[in-house]
Amino acid sequence: MLENYPIEFRGSVFTFLVLYIKNNTIDVVKKAIYKKIQSAPEFFKNASIILNVSFLNSSVNWNDMQYAIRSTGLRIIGISGYIDSILKKIIMRSGFPIFPEGKNFLNNINYIDKNNSLKYKKLQSKIITTPVRSGQKIYVNHSDLIVINNVSTGAELIAGGNIHVYGAMRGRALAGVHGDKTRNIFCTKFFAEIVSIAGEYLLFDQISDDLLGNGVHIFLKNHVVYAHLLI
Repeated sequence: MLENYPIEFRGSVFTFLVLYIKNNTIDVVKKAIYKKIQSAPEFFKNASIILNVSFLNSSVNWNDMQYAIRSTGLRIIGISGYIDSILKKIIMRSGFPIFPEGKNFLNNINYIDKNNSLKYKKLQSKIITTPVRSGQKIYVNHSDLIVINNVSTGAELIAGGNIHVYGAMRGRALAGVHGDKTRNIFCTKFFAEIVSIAGEYLLFDQISDDLLGNGVHIFLKNHVVYAHLLI
C-alpha cells in the first residue's frame, strides 16, 4: 500500500556553508562577499548557504540585506544564530526557516545514560578501501573517516572526527563538522579542492604550490586552517 503513496519523508544529512554577517552596512557586506567569491568562483557559484545573523540587530534593513546577499549569486536556504526578537519576527515574515545553531561534540565520545549513570562508548572509525568517485559523498557522524584509495574531484568526505586519505585527495574534506576544533586532516597526496575543520575553510587557491602532490597535515589554530608538509 505504501509503495503506491505519492510522497515519502526520509531523513538525510547535508553540509552547507554558514555565512556570518558581522556588519549592518549592506554595501560593506556585499563587497566582502564579492571579494570572497572571486577567490574561488567555481566553489561559490550558486552556493546554498545558511545565514548566521548573531551579530545583527533590528536596526538592519533586513529586506535590503537579504536581497543584496542573494544578488551575489549565493542562495539563502535558512537563518541561524541568536536572533534579536524584533529581527526574528521580520525574518519569519520574510519566509526564511530558522535553524538552531550546531552543537559541539566532545572528542570521539558517545554519551549513554542508563540507570542515572554516565557511560562512555568509543566510536569505531569508518574505513573505505574503494575509490571515492566524483559526486559521491561519504559521511560519518562522530568518528574518524579513513580512505585507503583515491578521492576524485567533486567527491566529498565529511566527518565529525578526523579524516585520513591514503591516496590522491582531489575532492573536498570536512572534518570536525560538529564544531570540534581539535580535529585534523591527513593526506598522502594533497590536491584538495577545499578542506575544512570545524567550519573554517581553506580553498585550493589559498594552498601553497609546494604542498600539492605531497603528504600534508591540516589543522586549525586560532580560527585559521593551516596546511603543513608531513615529515
